[in-house]
Amino acid sequence: MRLAFFGTPDAAVPSLRALVGAGHDVELVVTRPDRRRGRGGHASASAVKLAANELGLRVAHALGDVDGYDVERGVVVAYGALVPATLLARVPMLNVHFSLLPRWRGAAPVERAILAGDVETGVDVMSLDATLDTGPIHLERRVPVGDKTAHQLTDELAELGASALVEVLASPELLAHPRPQAGEATYASKLTKETFHLVPSMSTALLARTVRLGQAFTFVDGRRLGVQRAHAVEEIDAEPGTVRMVNGAVTLVGDGGGVALDEVRPEGARAMAATAWWSGARLNEMTARWT
Repeated sequence: MRLAFFGTPDAAVPSLRALVGAGHDVELVVTRPDRRRGRGGHASASAVKLAANELGLRVAHALGDVDGYDVERGVVVAYGALVPATLLARVPMLNVHFSLLPRWRGAAPVERAILAGDVETGVDVMSLDATLDTGPIHLERRVPVGDKTAHQLTDELAELGASALVEVLASPELLAHPRPQAGEATYASKLTKETFHLVPSMSTALLARTVRLGQAFTFVDGRRLGVQRAHAVEEIDAEPGTVRMVNGAVTLVGDGGGVALDEVRPEGARAMAATAWWSGARLNEMTARWT
């Protein structure tokens, strides 16, 4: 099938590679423009652009560029912007979405599933329409969430979605007969800096889930501390907001429990074992506070 592919981050790459591997003719890859990163301000290509270049595919950065190609269908995987209705009217499109729709429509479905404590999540291959993640579903695949990090779960869903996408394109029956979404819709609102901020008022479960997102942080005695890895600890006999050594682990005490820090990243330093940070910081266990 002659396809246009729309995607940007690492999570979209397995689908692009799967389409090429299945013999589809990817006429054009549309990805977000190169971004300037780091102190030097050097332009950095998206993961999809790098993969497309490796595969010898044409790359564009504007949605309108697809007008110059004779494609039968578009495929959208984490492109990073809404596809306008005018383009959808010309090119029918499939979308690989990383949730069990209509639960977690929107920008951050994997992270919101983790934060909510969902037992399972999955991927839906759906027809794209002009409204946000409301199209009918051609194929759905489910996985348990467990204690996976957002990175681990996203990688798993990216591979699962790639195989489901190829299956749908290979089946006239699946393509022709999608089912409408059914159930209560929830929205995966965009993550903000405060989403990752660990504070003593959070439940023990929410603290641990937030750490699993990556980028979690708190402030200990006013200094920012990134929390790379941690695990939940229940029933700590200490005041919420204090920092204690519990069974040899540096522990942030919350309301009725807390999280034991495994790996942290102090401000301006590399990641290290939490015990090494604690020893070097020389904080007073009787007065140290996290906020």
